[in-house]
Amino acid sequence: MARSLILVALGLALLVLLFFAAFVPSAQEPGHEFVTAWGSPGDGPGEFDDPTGIAVTAEEVFVADARNGRIQVFDHAGRFRREFGTSGAAPGELGRPMNLSLHADELYVADYFNDRVQVFSLDGTPRRTLGAAGDGPGRFDAPGGVDVTADGDVIVVDFYNHRVQRLAPDGSFVRQWGNTGESGSAAGEFGYPTDVAVADDGSLYVADGYNDRVQAFGPDGDLLTKWGGPFARNIHGPFNGWFATVTGIAVGPAGRVFVADFYNHRIQVFSPEGDFLSAFGETGREPGRFRHPIAIDVAPDGSVFVADFGNERIQKWRPAGPGP
Repeated sequence: MARSLILVALGLALLVLLFFAAFVPSAQEPGHEFVTAWGSPGDGPGEFDDPTGIAVTAEEVFVADARNGRIQVFDHAGRFRREFGTSGAAPGELGRPMNLSLHADELYVADYFNDRVQVFSLDGTPRRTLGAAGDGPGRFDAPGGVDVTADGDVIVVDFYNHRVQRLAPDGSFVRQWGNTGESGSAAGEFGYPTDVAVADDGSLYVADGYNDRVQAFGPDGDLLTKWGGPFARNIHGPFNGWFATVTGIAVGPAGRVFVADFYNHRIQVFSPEGDFLSAFGETGREPGRFRHPIAIDVAPDGSVFVADFGNERIQKWRPAGPGP
């Protein structure tokens, strides 16, 4: 009897080891270290009520302050510079602004409640609006994320329509990924996608939010790979390379892909091919910890800025080891 129990225990231990070897990768890089944080609950300058999006230039940090219906702008040390926008549905007004993108000295805002993308100059002047409510081509049902290709095409994550759309610079429809109004976890399908990032080579990385995975598409639109948990099929968990709702994504130096892992309270970093490299952050209220990180962007110098949703603040991190 004792011998049988020992054999069973050894068998179970072997299965656990095989599981981790197959589905839980080890870190390949030293990760990132905390630099600073700023923000607190409120509606004054430098205060937030649900920070939900972030975009970074070489000098400034743009933050979507969702429930305050505005964009706030800071320098890289967190010093307040200016703000623009107010709650509403008129041009230049915002209804829960979400993920942000910068292109050609313009800020693109996923205007979630208003079912559109708004484009502003960097000083906050409204420039134009793309899209309207609906499920037809070029229309949106709660756009949550946006990015822009090198040639100016606009990639929009269409949350409730379970799709990603590509629009020409004038807003005319080009193509889409996913089946309109149909959630799915097969390759090329989406379950409430939340954000998108365009790499320098034109590849698209989509935060497939409630499918707990990332899907990558080539410049031609074909699926390249997908990752997140076993077989990238909507299996969530706390392990390296697994997710518990993906809410933000950004491409940094050397093509590294940074992913906001919302319910795991951390940021994970991957190679362009989806290989796990490192992770940073853990749950908590203290600076250097997260409560539901929701959005992320990477500055040209490699500094990483995170919208720490549950703590109503922004955090700045830097690579812990030698840069790429």
